[in-house]
Amino acid sequence: MTQISTGSTIKAESFGNFICDFPQEHDFLELSFTPSSRPIKERWRSNRLSAHFFADYFTNFLPVDENEPNQEQRIKESKSAVSYVANELLENAMKFNDDSYNYKVRFGIHFLNETDSVTAVIFASNSIKPGSEEKLRAFIAELLASDPHEMYIQQIEKSAEEKGSSGLGLLTMINDYSAKIGWKLETIQQ
Repeated sequence: MTQISTGSTIKAESFGNFICDFPQEHDFLELSFTPSSRPIKERWRSNRLSAHFFADYFTNFLPVDENEPNQEQRIKESKSAVSYVANELLENAMKFNDDSYNYKVRFGIHFLNETDSVTAVIFASNSIKPGSEEKLRAFIAELLASDPHEMYIQQIEKSAEEKGSSGLGLLTMINDYSAKIGWKLETIQQ
């Protein structure tokens, strides 16, 4: 736990494939948004622009091999994956943010260089409405314990019957883009 002010601490819990520590010598990019400054419907366009910017920026870190015949296709697919994941995470952060707090939504990408590849670690940070933590925890537990392909089909059926959040974006990230996802929940305790 971390102390934030007199009498308050933050209880932090990580779930899934959440990366807490990054190498000191690595590149990253981070943006902050004030969600309450404009209605969410007006934000969708800038969310998409931010996601595309991150994807374009990411391609600058990809290894280039002039002799690789499929290089252009590989870069295009990588850019598309980063753009989709970034857009989905940013939209979720904005959609589920609790605007009653003056908490900025943070959105970023870290670049982890490996021998012949670069891994994009994309994150979004937001506050959530009181009372929605248990629903989020239940969704995380179900997602981590389920087969993502089966859960995708179940969520499609569920979203056809019920209005509200479907979780399809996260499942698409896992199923279509082989994303590894994680969460860090920080609770301020008085």
